[in-house]
Amino acid sequence: MTKPDRAEIIRLLSITDKDELDKLFKQAYATKLQHVGNKVYFRGIVELSNICKKDCYYCGIRSGNQNVDRFVLSKDEAVSSALWAYEQQYGSVVIQSGERDDEQFVDFIEDIVRTIRQKSNNELGITLSLGEQTEETYKRWYAAGAHRYLLRIETSNRDLYAKLHPADHDWDYRVGCIRTLKRLGYQCGTGVMIGLPYQNLEHLADDIMFFWEEDIDMLGMGPYIPHDDTPLARAIPDYNEEEHLSLALKMIAVCRVLLKDVNIASTTALQALKDDGRELGLLAGANIIMPNITETKYRTNYQLYRGKPCLDENAGMCRGCLERRISAIGEEIGYAQWGDSPHWKKTHGK
Repeated sequence: MTKPDRAEIIRLLSITDKDELDKLFKQAYATKLQHVGNKVYFRGIVELSNICKKDCYYCGIRSGNQNVDRFVLSKDEAVSSALWAYEQQYGSVVIQSGERDDEQFVDFIEDIVRTIRQKSNNELGITLSLGEQTEETYKRWYAAGAHRYLLRIETSNRDLYAKLHPADHDWDYRVGCIRTLKRLGYQCGTGVMIGLPYQNLEHLADDIMFFWEEDIDMLGMGPYIPHDDTPLARAIPDYNEEEHLSLALKMIAVCRVLLKDVNIASTTALQALKDDGRELGLLAGANIIMPNITETKYRTNYQLYRGKPCLDENAGMCRGCLERRISAIGEEIGYAQWGDSPHWKKTHGK
């Protein structure tokens, strides 16, 4: 794949003219149809726990936020949620949590992953999004049955990363984890927040270059949305939802045009800015949707940003709503399919 042109990326991200934007989105959608097709794959999200040892300045469940009721799902609750997704013919689930690396947590995840694989006859795909871990932990979870891992870098720029995190958060270690995951055979995903405080288009262009250089298989990107209980809550006093949504959609489109065959999620944060935000993400080139399948009683305590949608909709309501929304834009859902990254399949000879 040809190395992306940084100057061209910046030009595309700078587009504001409506006709030019429409042209970019149409090009991205045509690229999607050519390289990944028009199927949307579901990844049912299980929000396992909001306990986190990290204190990232943008995140609502950071360790320093005292206004959060902390929780951990029981094994039965986590497995039951995953098996509901299996029965509904979702191809995969994502087990997501605040970051922990203690032995009790590592064992707990290994047990849950193994149980889900056994009870779904090894048919349900499992993605983990559990932050930085040792190589040994990643090996254990892979052996238990996880095959995809999402570890968002949030920004590829070291200096910007330092403004968003305490001094003990190590950008190089995080990137090292991504490389370890790829080496171990995981389908590896990362992503960034779009429209962060102190961020510019050059940063975002470098993010796309980072995705290309690291040979990433899947992307989970979303617009930055402030959370009131964070140090960065008022870092953008003139926060503009429409502009942040537009920039996020441009990032999806440019990534699709340049990276072609990676999986790209249309994240819930898009819907937080506009009711049909996730559909707009699909039309801009995304091909993955991650509906929340966590019990509703836990959802208000897993808010990474303000205005998170669907807090009071149970998993069945989400399924029906998404079916209608996706069919309305002429796409179909890849039920009972893992929807593996075509990029990963190509590089691994699958």
